Amino acid sequence: MDGRGHALYLFTHDTGSRSTCSGACARAWPPYLVSGRGLGAVGARSSLIGVTRRRDGAHQLTYAGHPLYYYVGDRLPGQILCQDVEEYGGHWWVVSPAGGAVTAG
Repeated sequence: MDGRGHALYLFTHDTGSRSTCSGACARAWPPYLVSGRGLGAVGARSSLIGVTRRRDGAHQLTYAGHPLYYYVGDRLPGQILCQDVEEYGGHWWVVSPAGGAVTAG
């Protein structure tokens, strides 16, 4: 979750800390963009927070090496509408506080 309580997702099609989600993918799964270093929410380990540069030059927050995304349909804090979804060539999972994919209920 980000600092406002919105779910953050990782994309298994990404290679390392480089985002492969752009165009229609980024419209459905907006990247978590930051200026500067970026900050984690309560419970996030600061040592796992990083930033990667996207192809368009924007900076995207990473956690445990995974670029982070929102889902466009998640509009309220705590809302998770697209967990465990196969789309745009990869799988989308909510990110755990430890930095991995939440794959179980």
